Amino acid sequence: MITFTIALLALIAGYFLYGRVVERIFGPDGRPTPALTQTDGVDFIPLPTWKIFMIQFLNIAGVGPIFGAIMGAMFGTASYLWIVLGSIFAGAVHDYLSGMLSLRNGGESLPELIGRYLGLPTKQVMRGFTVILMMLVGAVFVASPAGLLAKLTPEALDVNFWIIVIFVYYILATLLPIDKIIGKIYPLFAIALLFMAVGLLVMFYVKSPDLPELWEGLQNTHPQASSNPIFPMMFVSIACGAISGFHATQSPLMARCMTSERHGRPIFYGAMITEGIVALIWATVATYFFHENGMGVSDASVVVFDISKDWLGEFGGVLAILGVVAAPITSGDTAFRSARLIVADFLKLDQKSVRRRLYICVPMFMAATALLIYSLRDADGFQVIWRYFAWANQTLSVFTLWAVTVWLARERARFSFCITLLPALFMTAVCASYICVAPEGLGLGTQYAGLIAVCAAVVAFIWFVVWKSRERTKGLK
Repeated sequence: MITFTIALLALIAGYFLYGRVVERIFGPDGRPTPALTQTDGVDFIPLPTWKIFMIQFLNIAGVGPIFGAIMGAMFGTASYLWIVLGSIFAGAVHDYLSGMLSLRNGGESLPELIGRYLGLPTKQVMRGFTVILMMLVGAVFVASPAGLLAKLTPEALDVNFWIIVIFVYYILATLLPIDKIIGKIYPLFAIALLFMAVGLLVMFYVKSPDLPELWEGLQNTHPQASSNPIFPMMFVSIACGAISGFHATQSPLMARCMTSERHGRPIFYGAMITEGIVALIWATVATYFFHENGMGVSDASVVVFDISKDWLGEFGGVLAILGVVAAPITSGDTAFRSARLIVADFLKLDQKSVRRRLYICVPMFMAATALLIYSLRDADGFQVIWRYFAWANQTLSVFTLWAVTVWLARERARFSFCITLLPALFMTAVCASYICVAPEGLGLGTQYAGLIAVCAAVVAFIWFVVWKSRERTKGLK
């Protein structure tokens, strides 16, 4: 309980202290925003700041800070450290600076933003990579809420029924203007999600369970610890609750609705810290669940369903589960919306017309349907897609962090780039080692993870130093 309380207070303090440092480095000002200069009634629409925060929070709070945190809790108390330190010094910085750079550059989509600072070849790769990631998000963020809804409804309304309902909703939310569906129902979804978090937080202190504390050791408690070392496996399992490249694909959606740059810290940095708090709550609740029931339960939805009903009662449990359901659904719909905008930016295809939106959406949903069918063919199909999604998600954060680091090195005070350079190096090491040692990657064996991580970080650092030296030489000419 002491560890949890310290971690919770650290996240809140991080927003007010380190968040202000990051904000000062960026330097928001009073220039007109794209929502005011490029209003189109579809994607560029001025919205109230509180509503943008709610939408951003739900956009980024998919199954990651809940299911990812539950799976991450299997690794032990080390998960607390990653959630807190990752959210404050990596995830929130990543979200804030990528969102603000999009705001400064006319609401640019992430691939265009990365290409602006890392070059045309990287931009072309990121265009395809990001759209594929959005398809993976749409596929993996359907099954979990459909399964939970099926448990709450009569047997006739099974998982397949809810998958169809959710997919139809995705299509409508992707096609219609952002203020028609997303702007109207997201605040209600956010209330359900926040009720879930606050309700579990209160009940956690009421029950005050005896749980392992941080100073008792960081040993790996995963049931398959030999094949799942804390590094790099835990850092990929807990993604959205610490740092996630997916977030940077969502930030341009909100950058196109903001009316002032000064709203950036509560919207981008604040939403990430809020998500970190949700992840911390679920990691702690899952620790309690595993402590009481053993590590034999590997299905995160079982933890969600049982804890919500047991701790919050029948009615409160239903509201809590609906909050958990809302999170992935509202990330899935904006993932498809982001994919549409990324393709539209690449093709320079105006999106005011429904017909032109359909040009992009029809093939996109056909591809997503194929992925969904593959993921549902058996349990292994879903697990394979989930693992590739998790790695691709973190890899995208690497490219985003390097793009922001390049901007900081060019545009801001000396050494201010360190606020993203260090997270960029760390996540480069995580992603490179994971894809080399994981079974779904090269399968080299986890004993090589440390060596590969160090080599990847050293190569990346040398690349940055060489680039910085060339930039300094150009400046002297």
